Amino acid sequence: MTAIMATRRTTAKDRTDDSQADALVETKSNITPAVPSSVIAKLLGFTLAMIVLPIGSYFATVNTLFGGNSTWAGALAAAMANVVLIGYVIVAFNDDKSEREADEAEKKKSR
Repeated sequence: MTAIMATRRTTAKDRTDDSQADALVETKSNITPAVPSSVIAKLLGFTLAMIVLPIGSYFATVNTLFGGNSTWAGALAAAMANVVLIGYVIVAFNDDKSEREADEAEKKKSR
């Protein structure tokens, strides 16, 4: 069997002239982050709270408030984790709501 190899020939429209190449070189790339830094800061804050608040509440209350009963202290730690989670969801919804309102105001201005 023989192998047939095909080559692709460049046509005039495939080639770029110097003005097109210069235009491609002169365009600046957008290096802004896809996620705003305020969103990252909130995420890191809630991540830290998700670690510190439940564990801290467990160890702070297991001997002082619940007299060594680790079941109740664990239940409080689980409740604190849920409080942090619900707080994050509320903050995320409010951020999204304010972003939608800003987009609607921008649309009204452009009309």
